[in-house]
Amino acid sequence: MPRLKYFLAKFTSRETAVGCSVGLAGFGLLQPPHVVKILIVEDQRRLGQFLKKSLTERAYTVTWVQTCKEARDALCETGYDVIVLDLSLPDGDGLELLKEWRKGGFNEPVLILSARDAVQDRIRGLDVGADDYLSKPFSLEELLARVRSLLRRQTSVKETVLEHNGLRMDLLGRTVTHHGQPVELTSREFALLEIFLQNPGRILTRTLISEKIWESHYDVDTNLLDVYMSKLRAKLETAPEKPIFKTVRGVGYQLS
Repeated sequence: MPRLKYFLAKFTSRETAVGCSVGLAGFGLLQPPHVVKILIVEDQRRLGQFLKKSLTERAYTVTWVQTCKEARDALCETGYDVIVLDLSLPDGDGLELLKEWRKGGFNEPVLILSARDAVQDRIRGLDVGADDYLSKPFSLEELLARVRSLLRRQTSVKETVLEHNGLRMDLLGRTVTHHGQPVELTSREFALLEIFLQNPGRILTRTLISEKIWESHYDVDTNLLDVYMSKLRAKLETAPEKPIFKTVRGVGYQLS
């Protein structure tokens, strides 16, 4: 019972924090990048590392934990867009953890990934509160498709595609095209471009951009932002006479 009280108390704190961040965004100071966060709860080291690497390579922000306790702590600290949940964990049953989450008011989409492949196991998992169920062994491509499906369900009312002057960014598919041609971007370049596409025509200061991309880890005295802007320009500005980004000397950058 004490653990449940602690869990619910942290849930309330998290909701308050989320409310504050939404309020600040409402002032229109700067739209934050849509970072898709995925929590993986998997005790097998090789599989956990594989899933984290595969999802990170597709520009998702991934947290990997191996126990029920770590999963509780992770979800109490921040929200996630999708949770991939194993059932056989070293300190408890994933189904009991899922029951606890649903009872506590957590409604994050959950994809169960388990070796329990009987029909009754799948029915029980879905009845407890899972949004989808995938049996092991599994196809990575199928898992990725199921993750995308869960993301579409929860963001059906949100803007998931950003477009401006031939640039098109799919926030769910994590893809970018320029005049119909695919552009390969790193996770950091993707987040950087997203900020500009959410604020077309606005002059964004170096400090605002950097704080959104690197948060508290950014040193204002470095040229890290300039390096990433150069990389982004090299991939997008194919015609020198038609620059996409404008440098506002002493201030920052602007998406033309």
